[in-house]
Amino acid sequence: MKREEIKTLIMRVGGTNCDAETQRAFRELGAQAETLHLNEVVKRRNLMDYNALVFPGGFAHGDYVRSGAIWARLVMAKLGKELKAFIDEGRPILGICNGFQVLVEEGLLPGFEGVSAYPEASLAPNIRGYQCRWVYLKNENRGNCIFTGKVPEGKVLRMPIAHGEGRFVLPKEKEGALLAKLYENDMVVFRYCDKNGVAAEEKYPVNPNGAFHDIAGICNREGTVFGMMPHPERAFYWWQQPDWTRQTQMTQYGDGKLIFESIVEHLAKRC
Repeated sequence: MKREEIKTLIMRVGGTNCDAETQRAFRELGAQAETLHLNEVVKRRNLMDYNALVFPGGFAHGDYVRSGAIWARLVMAKLGKELKAFIDEGRPILGICNGFQVLVEEGLLPGFEGVSAYPEASLAPNIRGYQCRWVYLKNENRGNCIFTGKVPEGKVLRMPIAHGEGRFVLPKEKEGALLAKLYENDMVVFRYCDKNGVAAEEKYPVNPNGAFHDIAGICNREGTVFGMMPHPERAFYWWQQPDWTRQTQMTQYGDGKLIFESIVEHLAKRC
């Protein structure tokens, strides 16, 4: 498949944000990208016309009940069959921040045994309230996640976060066993670290929200569904970095480009 033939859907509802930035990232890489409201997707019944799906960040439906819960229920109620078919065909799904929360609420992540009828994990309120800052992430994935194909294992990336409910947690009574399962199936993708790649060990502010095992992003067993709390679309260009004016040598792009480039390259090689 040629890059210009790749079609990506960025789905939105009331309260989402950075959908335009996400759309621009795909278009910058030569792929097609369209932003549509959930209601429009339901009306058209055309989800399978797209090669990739993105749930962007924001505060969907005001984050009532809990972050991502309402949006997740609406998607599963109105597009459940189409979404399952999308996943069964191995088409990539990316959830960024609020989108990650949606994927967890939908039972798509972690997805230990496929799509779950109930959430298997949670993105709980941050230990120290709302956080908006740049963080460092270490790629812990061994190659399963298609969204990090351009990111070498162990590489440290820099991206911003902006959330109040990003603390990744697993059921306390199963915490150890489920963490082992995440590693066994190569589902751990990003962990918070310092600029040298040293794990945060759940210490603030290197770990900004108190996430269990410093987890900032995970994928499903197949590596085709990926959720992350940091915003790659806000780190796509070099000038989006907070200290860009103080840096003497700069590339055109930031670390966030690697996520989008990995998706596009994967789809370009697929067909």
